[in-house]
Amino acid sequence: MNDKTVLVVEDEETLLEALRYNLSKEGYRVAAATDGEQALEMAEREHPDLVLLDLMLPKLDGLEVTRILRKRSNVPILMLTARAEEVDKVVGLELGADDYVTKPFSMRELLARVRAVFRRQEMLQAASAAGQPRQFTTGELSIDLDTHQATLAGQPLSLKPREYDLLAFLVQNKGHAFTRDQLLQHVWGYDYSGDTRTVDVHVRWLREKIESSPAEPTRLLTVRGVGYRFVA
Repeated sequence: MNDKTVLVVEDEETLLEALRYNLSKEGYRVAAATDGEQALEMAEREHPDLVLLDLMLPKLDGLEVTRILRKRSNVPILMLTARAEEVDKVVGLELGADDYVTKPFSMRELLARVRAVFRRQEMLQAASAAGQPRQFTTGELSIDLDTHQATLAGQPLSLKPREYDLLAFLVQNKGHAFTRDQLLQHVWGYDYSGDTRTVDVHVRWLREKIESSPAEPTRLLTVRGVGYRFVA
């Protein structure tokens, strides 16, 4: 048993029990909720390290739960959704979810996503303990890894957790071009090919916040046939 707690929010009993069984088998402590209101109560009480959150829930839907949770903490949120519409996924990401898995999904994929979240956290902690540089400045943009803050021309940027992670990684590796899969690996922690649309969405949001003209970016550039790179 490790010290990680996963809060599973799912009203489909069969799937909830399958998730509980497989996560417990992996060594995680599992807390469960079957509606949105209960999810918020459990999150307040259990202080989970990760939330697996279904979008279609009684009382409060997953989008509203995400909005409220994100106001309270930066706990990673992985959405579970059966909805095919792209807008639902994008709205969830906009509200602060870290990523999504579309039903039906394989338990192997879901567990890989969970491990990726915790592996990413461990990497960040290891970098901090190793005394690696904690502040980066390029032009008018500054990143402080200790305070988890970014500023542009001295003004704080309001960034969602994964937006910040993506920007911090690109700034630390300015000038280097990364494929979408590489960014999923380094920023999201995936060791396999995930849904690269997640990367594109976050890049678009970042451009809206750090570029004077998002349609004609000068900092966060698209490298045709490759992916993205950050330039000073």
